[in-house]
Amino acid sequence: MGDHVAPLKLVLVLTENWTMLPGTDLQGVVRMAREAEEAGIDAVMLSEHVVLGPDAGAAGLMDNPRDWAYPGNQDPATPWPSSLILLGAMAAVTTRLRLVAGAVIAPLRHPLLLAKELATLDQLSQGRLVVIPTVSWSRDEYAALGVPFGQRGALLDEHLAAWEQVYARSPASFDGAHYRFRDVYLEPKAFRPDGPRLWFGGQRLHPALLRRLVRYGHGFNPLGRPQAGELQALRAALAAAGRDPGEMEMVGGIRGTFPSSHATADLRQAMESLPGQREQGFTTICVKPSMFIDDPRELPAFCREAMRLAASYVG
Repeated sequence: MGDHVAPLKLVLVLTENWTMLPGTDLQGVVRMAREAEEAGIDAVMLSEHVVLGPDAGAAGLMDNPRDWAYPGNQDPATPWPSSLILLGAMAAVTTRLRLVAGAVIAPLRHPLLLAKELATLDQLSQGRLVVIPTVSWSRDEYAALGVPFGQRGALLDEHLAAWEQVYARSPASFDGAHYRFRDVYLEPKAFRPDGPRLWFGGQRLHPALLRRLVRYGHGFNPLGRPQAGELQALRAALAAAGRDPGEMEMVGGIRGTFPSSHATADLRQAMESLPGQREQGFTTICVKPSMFIDDPRELPAFCREAMRLAASYVG
């Protein structure tokens, strides 16, 4: 944790960027991923929703459309193209960039269907896929897809257990309370025998999240800053399970401060939080370029400046 030699890795968040690109310019988003790789960025992240309903904006819309989308602060008409299809297109035009499927709402699919899509994407990218499975927050979205919102945590847990089975062996069987299958052959499997890398996150480190991190996690990506004691609790739980806490990738992020509802934020000011995050053990940082620039043509220069600042703030 006191290692100041390894540079911070930057993850470019390329969803919620419709102040930079129209919602239908998906080729533009793919181009941004290629430009990020060329600039030396470590990873890109896309999040998802299948559909949104009125509860998407129930807490009042964000003051500045460049801000992070949080539960209840977004226009239901916000474009959320399929992250897995878009990441497949990005995989085809990159060779090194990690591809982070953020906020994959696992309970909205059957685990075999989702396992197949993730395995195919992982093979296409030759093991560059990172998945952040989640239960998400929109009751309207669950209702529209006919999935019981109150069972979403149990459904996610069965997804994780079922994926483990089908990635490890064929034939595979699973007998859960919600999903059951016997003697299935899921081919091709993921690039690694234990499946894609899995990160988990949330607004707080609740018991179910801690359990998933310890059992399946390769990375921790909290929403916002972790509460006092949460990082110690995570390290203790990993050690108790015989896992090396140093092998858990710690994924932080920056948030811009907007001088007005129409203006972009200052990147240098946002990155002033990096030394403190590094001190807590965070070595991978999520950056949403649309907080800081409006013109997609500025992205290559933005990436280079972000990497230069990240290097300067951690000595």
